[in-house]
Amino acid sequence: MHRHFKLFKPYGCLSQFDSNARHQRNSKFLREFHNFPEGVMAIGRLDKDSEGLLLVTTDGNVSNTINSSSVEKEYYVQIDGFITEDALLQLQQGLYIPFEGKFYKTKPCKVRRIDTPQLPERAKRIRDNRHGDTSWLSITITEGKYRQVRRMTNAVGYPTLRLVRVRIGRHLLGDMQPSDVIELQEIL
Repeated sequence: MHRHFKLFKPYGCLSQFDSNARHQRNSKFLREFHNFPEGVMAIGRLDKDSEGLLLVTTDGNVSNTINSSSVEKEYYVQIDGFITEDALLQLQQGLYIPFEGKFYKTKPCKVRRIDTPQLPERAKRIRDNRHGDTSWLSITITEGKYRQVRRMTNAVGYPTLRLVRVRIGRHLLGDMQPSDVIELQEIL
């Protein structure tokens, strides 16, 4: 019987359960938040500086289905500056970002401005308005190359300040708090 979980990965935590790497010795890992069963794996990843919804399962087929199909992943993204309509259009239509030493064209995606979302405070403070305007976006993609959303906003001149994944398919972050874990009956 496979088991599935959703969790709120906090800022500064790695999307893995353990590591033997010397440079990761003092890092936080997912195993610290719950007594997960043996054989559990994260479905996709969020980088150390990102936070939000992460699905976890003991079923490799489910993990592969979600990672390799067109399951939507929605992010709330705080960017540096007030984004222009032209930059929004570029993000929506797809643009070239660096990936593995080459340039990769992202697939068209859904992008819209949003009001500042109600999210828990982040462990590490983000700069305040004295340093200029910021904007919040909702970006929904069906792929997920390494640090893709950050590279996309940077490519149009608006570096990402905060990135929170709020949805994977039908699963929502909702009112979960950092480090919360909820067991799911089914994941697909």
